[in-house]
Amino acid sequence: MKKIISVVGARPNFMKVAPIHRAFREYEKDICHLICHTGQHYDEKMSKIFFEELELPKPDFYLGVGGGSHAVQTAAIMVEFEKILLAESPDLVLVVGDVNSTIACTLVAKKMNIKVAHVESGLRSFDRAMPEEINRILTDAISDYLFISESSGVDNLLREGVSSDKIFLVGNVMIDSLVNNTKKIDASPILRSLDLKDGGYILTTLHRPSNVDEKDSLSSILQILNKYAEKYKIVFPVHPRTRSKMETFGLSGEISSNIILCDPIGYTDFLCLMKHAALVLTDSGGIQEESTYLGIQCITLRNNTERPITVSLGTNHLIGTDIGKVDQALQAILDGQIKKGGIPPLWDGQTASRICSHLTNLLNEL
Repeated sequence: MKKIISVVGARPNFMKVAPIHRAFREYEKDICHLICHTGQHYDEKMSKIFFEELELPKPDFYLGVGGGSHAVQTAAIMVEFEKILLAESPDLVLVVGDVNSTIACTLVAKKMNIKVAHVESGLRSFDRAMPEEINRILTDAISDYLFISESSGVDNLLREGVSSDKIFLVGNVMIDSLVNNTKKIDASPILRSLDLKDGGYILTTLHRPSNVDEKDSLSSILQILNKYAEKYKIVFPVHPRTRSKMETFGLSGEISSNIILCDPIGYTDFLCLMKHAALVLTDSGGIQEESTYLGIQCITLRNNTERPITVSLGTNHLIGTDIGKVDQALQAILDGQIKKGGIPPLWDGQTASRICSHLTNLLNEL
C-alpha cells in the first residue's frame, strides 16, 4: 500500500483537499491518505468550521505553527513537517495552491527524496511582488506531478521548460467542493438571518496589501461602498488584516449603516451569499473561479490575475485598483451590462477523481 500525505494550511486549501480525500476512498486498498494541517491559518475557530462543513476528518497531523512573517512561518512549517516525514516515510506529499505551507512542505519533501504532487499548478499572475507568485513558481519548479486547473497553466509550465510528461490538465478541484456541497449551500439560512433578498445586495471581500495597506486606497474603496450602499445592502465579511487597517486609519466610523460588516463567514454560508448576490467585489483568487462557475458577475480589484480563464471565458471583470474605473464597472453591471460567461472545460465536479486516478497509476509504476 502506498502512503500519501496531503498538506493544508489556509482555508482555500481545505476546499481543495476535501474532494481529494473523498475521491481517495475508492482506492483504500491501494492508498493510505493522511492529512497534515500546518496551522498556518490565523483563525483556528474558522479552520474548525471549514473542516466540519467540508466533512474533512480530524487531521492526522497538526503542526500548530500559527502566524509570523513569511520567513518565520515558512521555517517553522519546515522544521515541524520534517519530523512528520521522518516518522511516516510517505511515498508522496500532495500540496495545493500557493500559500507558505505549499512551498515549505514541498521543499522538505524534495530534500528527503519524496515525490511531490502540486494541485492547482501553473497559475501565474506575472507579478513577483506577490508572495503567492513566488510560492507558485518555486513549487512548480521542483514538483514531480503538476495538476492543472485551466489551459493557461499548461502554457505557462511548458514555457518555463517543464517536461510535458509531468503535466496533467484535470480541471478545478475547488469546483468539486462547490458541486459536492450544493445542497448545503442551498439550505443555508444566511440570507434570512441577514435579511437579504435574492439579487438585492453586493458581496465584498478585501485583503490584499495593494487595497488595504494604505489609508488613501482603503478609504477610497470604502467611499465607493458607501455610495452604492444608498441603493443596495452590502455584505462585507472583514478579513482580520482589513479590520486592523480600518481601525489603524480611523476609518471604522465612516461606514454606511447599510453595509453589513461581519467576521469571516463559513464555506456554505459564503457560497450561498455569492450565489444570490447582484455582484461580487473582491481581490481574492478563488472567488473569481467560484463566481464564474455560478455565473455571478465579479469585479476584481487587482491589476492582474493568475486565473485568466475567469476573464476570457467566465464572468470576472479584471478592473485594477483605479477607483474611478471600479465605480464605472459597478454602475455598468448594476445597469445590466453583464458578461454572460461560461463554465471552463473540466470544471465538472470530477477533478478530484481524475487526480486520484492519475496518482494511483503513477505510484503503482514506481
